[in-house]
Amino acid sequence: MIVPGHRAQGLAAAVAMATQQPLAGVAYDRFPDGELFHRITTEEMESAVIVAATDSADALVGLLQLQDAAGELAGSVTTVLSYMGYARQDRAFESGEPVSARALAAAISTGTDQVVLVNPHEPAVAGFFDAPTMVCDATPVLADAVDPVHTDPVVVAPDASARPMAVALRDALGRGAVDHFEKTRRSSTSVDLSNDGLTVTDRTVVLVDDIISTGTTMATAAARLLDAGATRVDVACVHGLLAGAAQTTLRRSGVTEIITTDTLDTAPATTTVADALAGCLRAR
Repeated sequence: MIVPGHRAQGLAAAVAMATQQPLAGVAYDRFPDGELFHRITTEEMESAVIVAATDSADALVGLLQLQDAAGELAGSVTTVLSYMGYARQDRAFESGEPVSARALAAAISTGTDQVVLVNPHEPAVAGFFDAPTMVCDATPVLADAVDPVHTDPVVVAPDASARPMAVALRDALGRGAVDHFEKTRRSSTSVDLSNDGLTVTDRTVVLVDDIISTGTTMATAAARLLDAGATRVDVACVHGLLAGAAQTTLRRSGVTEIITTDTLDTAPATTTVADALAGCLRAR
């Protein structure tokens, strides 16, 4: 039975359809003092697959509560993290800093028999879980949403670490070339991008990354690509946080289309990872 987390209800329903499994009833409440009280209203289930996005502290607490409830009702619990918050802090850069991804993984591991992650920001995060963990790559899903106008695109990553994702998207498209920017981070909010040697003249571009948060980096990259002669730039990501004015920032930079999946209920999704997750759940 598929159990929807508060921040991934749409995806949970789509996964239930893709796996032909029933969708559990849930209630998301709060006590008068503001504390969360999430519960499962379906009383009988042999196994539970919780589909959740932990993009906030409340979402994490809600997931832990659903795990605890599912553990009482079902013989086994699988936790699908469509989006794992705090995954970007996968190491301590200075003395006294937490490894936030490790802390969250430890907490989540206590209430589940296995974990499925959708494109964690850092692959090493999968190793932090005490429960058996598999990674479901949703990059090929993005290819289905790329406009056919991209007959011979250049698929560009905003930095070298995202280049494998650009390669995976190009391979899923079955056409085009791959390139990436050289990125130097100056601060938590400022980055330098170098496009020396990146050739996009008279080509359409699909700019891809796993997460778009504020959109600043992708907007800077898109503007550089258009200045370098690209005829069109679309951006694609698995996790569309699109915080604050991200959509406006991207559009003002000249981006034509924003392609996102439904790993978060908050994103204006253009495609779904439900079938990809269904395949991963069948393979576990």
